[in-house]
Amino acid sequence: MSSTSQKHRDFVGEPMGDKPVTAIAGIGPVYGDKLSDKGFDKAYVLLGQYLLLKKDCEIFKDWLKNDIGLNKNCAESCSNCIREWCAAFL
Repeated sequence: MSSTSQKHRDFVGEPMGDKPVTAIAGIGPVYGDKLSDKGFDKAYVLLGQYLLLKKDCEIFKDWLKNDIGLNKNCAESCSNCIREWCAAFL
């Protein structure tokens, strides 16, 4: 597996709290705006979508790409970040 970004390590390293969705690896300002426009303004709301999809990374990545418009790499980073956060805190 490739190395993770500092943003990824920061997110996975502590409780989610009330962080904005842009705190998740792979989600910058542009994708953050797209997610916010669809009601996913907080990291915990996006986590909820991941959990609704039964923690299936492939389905979650497809949803991010098809419904939100993330590119493949950003969807992969986001999915990995949330998956690792769940492994650490759930």
